[in-house]
Amino acid sequence: QVQLVESGGGLVQAGGSLRLSCAASGRTFRIAVMGWFRQAPGKEREFVVAINRSGVNPYYADSVKGRFTISRDNVKNTVYLQMNSLKPEDTAVYYCAAAYSASYRDLIDSPNYWGQGTQVTVSS
Repeated sequence: QVQLVESGGGLVQAGGSLRLSCAASGRTFRIAVMGWFRQAPGKEREFVVAINRSGVNPYYADSVKGRFTISRDNVKNTVYLQMNSLKPEDTAVYYCAAAYSASYRDLIDSPNYWGQGTQVTVSS
């Protein structure tokens, strides 16, 4: 089993920045890909970004490309999401996810693990 714990959410004005963290514990050696999803009120959960164990070529949703940056510290088993130039439409609960598969598509379609989520609110 793997446990994912997010932190770093909060309230920020439009144009501001936040940094989310996702700490993994348990049998983390089985995890290949980690990433972030978000769910805004009244909307379905959507994919944001994914990163593999090497940290090379992360995959971003078009809506966050150029504003969000994902990074991964394999020693700390932690993934970070630096969010800059935040917009009100970025307001959502952000969830960390992890998958055994090395495929980004497998993470997007069916992660093996989810965190509990952290609220991000961007005011206009």
